Amino acid sequence: MSNRPIFMATHPRACSTAFERVRAYPQPCRARLPRVLGAHSAMTIPALKWRARQLVYPELLADLDPPPLTQVFMTRRDILQTAHEPFGDAFYYGPERLSVRFADDEEARVKSGFSQSTYKTIMDRLENDGKEGKRVFIKDIAHYLLPPNGTPANVAPTLVGGHNLTNGSDVDSNDGHSVNGVEHTNGFVNGPTNGDANTNGNAAAPTHTNGFVNGPTNGNGEEDNPTVMPTEMLRGFHWTFLIRHPRRSIPSYFRCTIPPLSELTGFHEFMPSEAGYDELRRLFDYLLDQGIIGPAKAGDEAPLDEALNDASSDRERAGQCSITVIDADDLLNNPEAILKTYCKEVGIDYSPAMLQWGDDDNQRYAAEAFEKWYGFHHDAIDSTCLRPRAGHHKVPTVEAENEEWRKKYGDDAARVIRQTVDANVADYEYLKSFAIKV
Repeated sequence: MSNRPIFMATHPRACSTAFERVRAYPQPCRARLPRVLGAHSAMTIPALKWRARQLVYPELLADLDPPPLTQVFMTRRDILQTAHEPFGDAFYYGPERLSVRFADDEEARVKSGFSQSTYKTIMDRLENDGKEGKRVFIKDIAHYLLPPNGTPANVAPTLVGGHNLTNGSDVDSNDGHSVNGVEHTNGFVNGPTNGDANTNGNAAAPTHTNGFVNGPTNGNGEEDNPTVMPTEMLRGFHWTFLIRHPRRSIPSYFRCTIPPLSELTGFHEFMPSEAGYDELRRLFDYLLDQGIIGPAKAGDEAPLDEALNDASSDRERAGQCSITVIDADDLLNNPEAILKTYCKEVGIDYSPAMLQWGDDDNQRYAAEAFEKWYGFHHDAIDSTCLRPRAGHHKVPTVEAENEEWRKKYGDDAARVIRQTVDANVADYEYLKSFAIKV
């Protein structure tokens, strides 16, 4: 089985209602807050601030989002080193940034702590994550690797020539070279942990370049490659995918861009271009076209002749992996069966203990991992398990959805949400056709 880094590519808010979990506070947060304040157990300063805001805005308690799938794999710290959305640093804040969200706000980019992050420094950090002999598990937003709005991509300047982490079709997670001063990927700011200490903070280092990866002076394009990674680098990951119907993800993401939650996320405007389905589909199709994934699908029985000839091992040696797509609703309905299939495909021994993470050690680890994107994942810190959804999941009518969004966000916002949902359904349904079936 390949030991390549696992890359779970997704779109924003893919798991927000995918999980039914036991709350860490069975009563309103007043029941948990004194213990948290007294012990500082798993809580960061942003988390404590969020608890206080829940007391001021009790309606937030009624609209909590369950944890991302990353939390399941954080329970396997014996074999995995998880990295939670690392490429957003370069996409939003660094000199190779692709997003326009902070294009005119240098102060916000510097304050983020990631204004010097490039796609290479992130790869350096991921490489270092594997130095402990563990396999790297990356959960990230696919559109962090693609220019927005369908703009043709060029390879990021710092990734020209590839990277040690993904050299070759099968990568030993503990064979990279040392990285100067790098610690684990999640949550670190400018300084030695964010690239080379010799260049960080250098006044000559660019902090103002917007869209520089795809500027006219960069001729590092690869035909048909929609990403800023060279194709051979893409071959170095074991790709998997996580999706959720846009009727759930889009309003959830919208909520993160308006008060009071926007005070924590720092995202003060909803951008439909960040929905992420188009980019996820284009990445998926390119990997499929290049033979990096497929044609076999996760969970499908291998034909007899292929099983007898062990053709699956031949595909792995060639750098291919089965098409592995999880739909959040399927996971919610049958988490154990879906995760068993997923683990088999990526070469992880499944354990029922992966569905439980309520102990203080796991809570502390998750709090540290999610702190960088805290406003988007504050609820994950309070979760303790993943269990099947109870009862039948009724799909609301379009009229009911529109009315719900209108009541929550107003007429104009409801129209924007509806337009964004409708614009992304086709891409979702296409990816859904490849989803694991159990």
